[in-house]
Amino acid sequence: MSVTSAMFTGVTGVSAMGQNLQIIGNNISNANTVGFKASRGNFADLFSQAINTPGGNNQIGFGVRLESVQGLFSQGSFESTSLVTDVGINGNGYFRVEAPNTGDIYYTRAGQFRLNRDGYLVNPINLFVQGITFDAQGNPTGNQPGRINLSSVTAPPNPTGNGVAQGSGVQLNVNLQATAEVNPGGGWNLNDPVGTSNFSTAISVYDSLGVAHTVLGYFQRTSQAGEAGATTSDWTVHLVADGADITGGTAGQAVEVGSGTLSFDVNGQATGNPLISAAFNFSGGPQQNQTIGFNFADSSQVGTGVSVTNSLSQDGYGAGNLEALDITQDGIIVGKFSNGLARNLAQFTLATFPAETELFRAGDNLFSQTPESGQALLGVANAGANGSILANSLELSNVDLTNEFVNMITTQRVYQANTKVITTADEMLDSVIQIKR
Repeated sequence: MSVTSAMFTGVTGVSAMGQNLQIIGNNISNANTVGFKASRGNFADLFSQAINTPGGNNQIGFGVRLESVQGLFSQGSFESTSLVTDVGINGNGYFRVEAPNTGDIYYTRAGQFRLNRDGYLVNPINLFVQGITFDAQGNPTGNQPGRINLSSVTAPPNPTGNGVAQGSGVQLNVNLQATAEVNPGGGWNLNDPVGTSNFSTAISVYDSLGVAHTVLGYFQRTSQAGEAGATTSDWTVHLVADGADITGGTAGQAVEVGSGTLSFDVNGQATGNPLISAAFNFSGGPQQNQTIGFNFADSSQVGTGVSVTNSLSQDGYGAGNLEALDITQDGIIVGKFSNGLARNLAQFTLATFPAETELFRAGDNLFSQTPESGQALLGVANAGANGSILANSLELSNVDLTNEFVNMITTQRVYQANTKVITTADEMLDSVIQIKR
């Protein structure tokens, strides 16, 4: 009879609201879960029964059911942290992670990453974060994502003058005293470099093994413009190293490794070729016949004060150990090394899906691909539809507690109303039973 059907209709409402309360409770319980995406229940009425009445074709419904649980994938807000490996995605995309034993691939918005004891970047449950790695020159090693390993990452040494045109590796800007004596001490003497030069400066250069060597540049004035028919003021630069640093040399004895002339016009400005090249045979097993250029461009000869070195730089460096990491908005992990260098080490792989609402929730803040979600579209941050990466940041849950509490109140009221349908139907059936009495 219809009263009995009404009771079962109320049961469907109680059941559906109980399921909805479970969805709301799950949202609330994950309000502090990093990268969590809330859900909502979608409901539909059950098949209706047509009844024959004078009014025509009329229908009475059989109740309600939970039709689907829909994920809400709106952007969560961000929390700043002190860990550079805490990363969030601002916009579309998921991090790609790999299970260590099975190789199964999962996707997540929770960027709580760290380096494990083997140097791999992993999430809190030790799934490997995937991305593209870079070689020692900072170039991608391929286009297929793999595990990111930062163990044993070093910056190899670079010898001074390596790969530079004409061997130029040292840049010097000096200002030489305009009134300096010509040929001090009677002329250049390697055994008395200080007494037979006007000025000296120390220069550090590196061999192919990354070992630093000190080269002393001695500046000896050899002519003055306007005297003895000279049209320029000339200085001879003598490049000297300790014998201990030179193959075949003797420690404590100076070895001249190169020399050249710097010329200045009557205004004290450099003229001619400012580059002096020298070939070094450093001791200790590095590459021999290492050519280094000493470029004196922009040097001058003005003023009566003492000679000074205005600036000095060189392009060599020793080997460096990884000291710190930085992560760009493109998701590139940049290594900072003890020798002052920085280079690209790896880049996060991001995935997007044609229908992300159809992803399967696998627990532990993970999603897995389904036939309904479509194939993962792999790329990198800030490319195509992919969002950007925020380092030292975590995306928080997108649960709106205010909204969830309002939903909980309305769900409770509907639940109570359906129980009232059941109790009312029960009272009506009891009245029927009382007729017999």
